[in-house]
Amino acid sequence: MTTSATLPSGLAVRPATFDDAPAVCALLNEIDLLEIGRADTELSALHADFKHSEVDLEHDSWLLSDGGGLIAYGLLWDESGGEQIDAEYFTLPGRPQASQYLLDLMEARAVELAAANGAHRAVVHLHLNTDPTVDLDALRERGWTPVRRYHSMVRPLSPDADRLPEPPPGVTLRPCLAEADRRRAHALLQKSFADHYDFHPRTYEQWQDDIDAASADWSLVWIAHVDGLGDAAVLRTHDGRISMAWIGHLGVLRQARGRGLGSYLLRHAFGHYAALGRDRIGLGVDTDNSTGALALYERHGMTLDFALQAWELVRPVAR
Repeated sequence: MTTSATLPSGLAVRPATFDDAPAVCALLNEIDLLEIGRADTELSALHADFKHSEVDLEHDSWLLSDGGGLIAYGLLWDESGGEQIDAEYFTLPGRPQASQYLLDLMEARAVELAAANGAHRAVVHLHLNTDPTVDLDALRERGWTPVRRYHSMVRPLSPDADRLPEPPPGVTLRPCLAEADRRRAHALLQKSFADHYDFHPRTYEQWQDDIDAASADWSLVWIAHVDGLGDAAVLRTHDGRISMAWIGHLGVLRQARGRGLGSYLLRHAFGHYAALGRDRIGLGVDTDNSTGALALYERHGMTLDFALQAWELVRPVAR
């Protein structure tokens, strides 16, 4: 990797290894406490990131430390196979030199990855809390611009108030216990999200990596079948977070929208997790989603937990 970045005095940098996941998790939870008031990063999420088949830890991850331990972490991955490169970037506040150095390394590597894909430019995407530990003025000076806003939403659950709903007429729900249904869930998600911002087609094998399928509980993923339409919607949830149950995806095919499927699947998730004893459930949503997802979630009592801003940097590829 070619870069003019100079390591600031007193700092050390190296790639992450799988064994570093607990230390990185601790750093991210320290940042969580500063940004949202609670530790919200699960070690299992770091394990999934680190072992993902499209993540090259040796070349595309960075750990910055001073004498007291980790102060910053960066990761790149390439899902597009083209110009877009996705990034994670976390730094403790008050380390401007370390932050700039890490961004130098990440931006240079993103250009290399885009060039290897044959692209003429690198378009780097990064999601940050709207009130982050990152210096946003410094980010803007480097050419980063905000492009999209996302909300992490939450809702309390009660076994008395949140019971499993009756399905709409002609609708049946089944869990994805068989391999054929898991493949069907993947196909439904690919089709229902195809028009969404930042969507990249994923093969079944890539999707399995994305969701860490080896450790997934497939009884928490459901397909909705509609008489006359066939399989028309999918709900993917998981119960691995300490703070709350989580809805990873809720997708309804275009031709099945307007029939109340989204509301039904959402209430099914509420009822299922309330019966399991969970007291909160959450999800993430693109606030500019053209399907009206944000309004749907708000109508069902979900409220803002914290907001994320997507940032974009465009860098030309030298030829």
